[in-house]
Amino acid sequence: MNGQSDHKPILALIGIGSNINPEENLQRALDKLSEQASIRQLSSIWQTPAVGSDGPDYLNLAVLIEIQLSLNQLKSHFLLGIEQDLGRLRSDDKNADRSIDLDILMYDGAFLDDDLWNQAHVAVPASEIFPDCINPRSGEILNQAALRLISGKNFHKRTDLSLGNR
Repeated sequence: MNGQSDHKPILALIGIGSNINPEENLQRALDKLSEQASIRQLSSIWQTPAVGSDGPDYLNLAVLIEIQLSLNQLKSHFLLGIEQDLGRLRSDDKNADRSIDLDILMYDGAFLDDDLWNQAHVAVPASEIFPDCINPRSGEILNQAALRLISGKNFHKRTDLSLGNR
């Protein structure tokens, strides 16, 4: 079985971050995503301070993919497999440095990750793809959340970097 299912194509928004060899690992993650998913859109790459640690800065982006996997297949098999392939080591420290971090932010129109509204490193890249998305709990628009969260923080767009699914 190749991991494909009989599911209809689904749009999913994936947050990607790395602070260990980030340029290389972000590209490798995109290459691996494109093996089973169709990449529809990439956000800009954002350099952001590590959250909860003194580790090196992260590079973060969001990618909109079309895939024919259930939510469980996408999370438990496909994305987890990519993280393992790229050397992600999990520990009790949820803020530890990492080679790659892949998070499902949206699946089939449902926004799944509260970090989308609470963490700038997630909200800013995602807002480039879905700026008018509305938080169902607060009514806040994602673009407004991104501006609120980035205010006064040392975030910057890395226009010198270009990624794509080669």
